[in-house]
Amino acid sequence: MATGEIVNLKRFRKRNEREQAAKDADANRARFGRSKSEREADVMRARRANEILDQHRIDGEDAS
Repeated sequence: MATGEIVNLKRFRKRNEREQAAKDADANRARFGRSKSEREADVMRARRANEILDQHRIDGEDAS
């Protein structure tokens, strides 16, 4: 009589949960795309570009 392999069900369940969490995280990374630091860097870049443009205005009025 051959016995099957003994499996620790808790360990098996936790491994499956970790794998599922990794899949969910990967899907969320693809869905939302960028990190907070990348978004903040873009905001700072845009703010700096606006400041530079403001410095080049004549008489402080809008040129358009």
